Amino acid sequence: MSGWSLAWRLARRELDGRFRGLRLLLACLILGVGALAAIGSLTDAIGRELASRGAVILGGDVEFGASQRSATLAERAALARLGTVSATVRMQSSAIGGTAAQPIVVPIELKGVDATYPLYGQLRLADGRSARAPDPDGVFIVPALADRLGVRPGGTLRLGGARFTVRGIIADEPDRLGEGFTLGPVAIVSMAGIDRTGLVQPGSLYESKYRVRLSPRASPDTAVNRFRTAFPTAGWETRTRDRAAPGAARLVDRMGEFLLLIGLSALVIAGIGVGGGVSSYLAARRRSIAMLKVMGATADLIRRVYLLQVGVVAGVGIAAGLAVGIAAVPLLLWLASDALPVAPGFAIEPVPLALAAAHGLLIALAFALPPLIAAGHIPAAGLLRGTVQAVPVSRWRLLPPSLAALALSVALALGSSTRPALAAGFLAAVAGVLALLTGFGWLVRRLAAALPRPRRPLLRLAIAGLHRPGAQTVALVVALGLGLTLFVLLAAIRTAIDANIQRTVPARAPALFALDVPPPREAEFRRTVAAVAPAARIATVPAMRGTITGYATIRVADLKSIPEGAWALRGERGLTYSATVPEGSEVVAGRWWPRDYRGPPLVSVDERLARVLDLKLGDPLTISLLGVERTARIASFRRINWDTLGFNFVLVFSPNAIEDAPHNLVATIDLPPGREARVVRALLAPFPSVSVIEVRGVLAQVRGLVTQMAAAISAAAAVAVLAGIAVLVGAIAAAREVRTYDGVILRTLGATRAQVLGSQAIEFALLALAVSVLALGVGLGGAWYVVTQVFSFQWLPDWTAVGLTLAVGAAITMILGLAGAWPVLGARPAAALRTV
Repeated sequence: MSGWSLAWRLARRELDGRFRGLRLLLACLILGVGALAAIGSLTDAIGRELASRGAVILGGDVEFGASQRSATLAERAALARLGTVSATVRMQSSAIGGTAAQPIVVPIELKGVDATYPLYGQLRLADGRSARAPDPDGVFIVPALADRLGVRPGGTLRLGGARFTVRGIIADEPDRLGEGFTLGPVAIVSMAGIDRTGLVQPGSLYESKYRVRLSPRASPDTAVNRFRTAFPTAGWETRTRDRAAPGAARLVDRMGEFLLLIGLSALVIAGIGVGGGVSSYLAARRRSIAMLKVMGATADLIRRVYLLQVGVVAGVGIAAGLAVGIAAVPLLLWLASDALPVAPGFAIEPVPLALAAAHGLLIALAFALPPLIAAGHIPAAGLLRGTVQAVPVSRWRLLPPSLAALALSVALALGSSTRPALAAGFLAAVAGVLALLTGFGWLVRRLAAALPRPRRPLLRLAIAGLHRPGAQTVALVVALGLGLTLFVLLAAIRTAIDANIQRTVPARAPALFALDVPPPREAEFRRTVAAVAPAARIATVPAMRGTITGYATIRVADLKSIPEGAWALRGERGLTYSATVPEGSEVVAGRWWPRDYRGPPLVSVDERLARVLDLKLGDPLTISLLGVERTARIASFRRINWDTLGFNFVLVFSPNAIEDAPHNLVATIDLPPGREARVVRALLAPFPSVSVIEVRGVLAQVRGLVTQMAAAISAAAAVAVLAGIAVLVGAIAAAREVRTYDGVILRTLGATRAQVLGSQAIEFALLALAVSVLALGVGLGGAWYVVTQVFSFQWLPDWTAVGLTLAVGAAITMILGLAGAWPVLGARPAAALRTV
């Protein structure tokens, strides 16, 4: 018989159908592969749904958008030549209900649509009707706005300077996702209704959008290129149906990639459990291996036998993990339905499943190969001595195959990532933590061996247990350290971010935002606010919207992709001018212009954007403002304090650069608590075109978004915690033979079960105490980086919550350790001494 045929016959006879001894290997692979398959499948399903519904989400095959202006006659004619055109207008405003004595003011997104809207999909109302634009006196509103104003169909509300009758409650706005983030519920009126409100004036902050439905064979990219060629400097922002919701797509991709990296880390952690499980299994098979050698089996045959056994179980674990991942997707869609941008249908995604299976196989090989290679070195002569011990094998024979499998898994992760540098950094950090824990475990073992022997027997036995032959101290440190580090990391991140949102941000943020304050009426605006809130502090700045079209020698339209971190190049940005350095900004390079500056146009740029774009002082920067390009030289770079929630602008121009363009003012209003409603009511009559926004509503949306992201990260990290528990179980199982022998000897010498268990409890307590110190440092360091560098928040963790989390985590791991050691107490001395 050939070597593999014989190996398969021997492997099949010994392999238990219930996988006794290899269940840890099975559980680890199901856990890791299932997490990767579920996360990857969910991300791909959302991406596929966004792509398939692109035209409906966008509202057309192509969209052209601009702020603070409508298309010219020439531009409208060019759009009409491309296909059927639908025009919309969106702006921030307020809906006013209630009574004259007690008005109810709700910040809204006001949307004006023409008679051809929507080009794709249907605008459906709650009563089942499909609708077009309402009549000039009518408005459609979403349920949230109806509830807040207390109005129903047939009721009235005020928008700007006109009253409207509610014609229906919106059940489905087809292009809602494509419109992006909003600061309030939606109200839809006709274009004639927009004119009735009087809100669109020269300088008003509004956005015009023109959606085009192309002929079936027309290319969206070709249509965009034709329009841009005809109007190269008009500053139109364009989107096509395959990029209908770029913000949502980027969020899904980035979050999905981050969660996949956490899942891959969990699989690597589970791989340690795989190694421990295989080592434990082979340790229990030493007598069988020695017997095979007595019968003439070679080391290669033995390796093949157990490689086949491990391969069968690994295959079952990977297949089960894929099945778990597929089955988890509908559950995740149901649990996260409110947080997801779309609700994709169920489908099996082959690419993420294949990647999950490949990672599972490579990780299983990486951690199972060393004990399998060492299995061939079990000496046959051990049978004659009544005990069987493996001969130590050189690491140079064990490491290369494992490192090759790990390298392939890393290469696969980097090759499938859209941001390889981030993926490499993340995996390097995980590898660094594992290396640190491994080194710390080795140090604990050496220190335990060097300590003087205590007089108390239980304490002496506990310390000896950390360094005796066969002790799994390193594996236990890795398992405990991973779990406790993740507990500390998550607790510190969540409490620090929550503290910033709950205390620091509201304390620094203004109470109200006011948009579209007419510059000639600024003094009247201030007097109106001061009349009802004398202690109010008001800050006003000019506000415009424009697009960066060029910087240095580069045209943005010529870029194949936007540089990582250059978010200011995506679409329109807020623009302002100032004679002095804005509050909340600090000049870090260059100089600010004089108050009476009248020279060539200058601009000050955010230092982060400058680094990303490699800008230099004196470089030109070109913007498109109201369809006209303007160029200014960079005079300075600023560090911006973004967490004030004031009006912070990436670009601040010298007054002579853009002050001649039509514009209004935006204002921040700091108030004592409880005065917001009085100020809003006071501004209603004299300033109907001014939109007032309460910061509490903005913070609620931010808090909800951060909570959803934190929940997703916590769920993925929970898989890593479970993987750490699996490693702990594997380490305990690998040491069971030695612990059983020690326990039997102690009981033979007169020790009680309570004393044996007590010594092990002290051992785990000492280990947990030592590891807790390291986990606290590593977890807090990682949390500090995420909170301060990623989220740019202050470092405000809840130390009590972090300490309690660490204590509870240590207690849980101790309980698990003792539960795993409990079967040792049940070993019968006579039977154990015959078989050990």
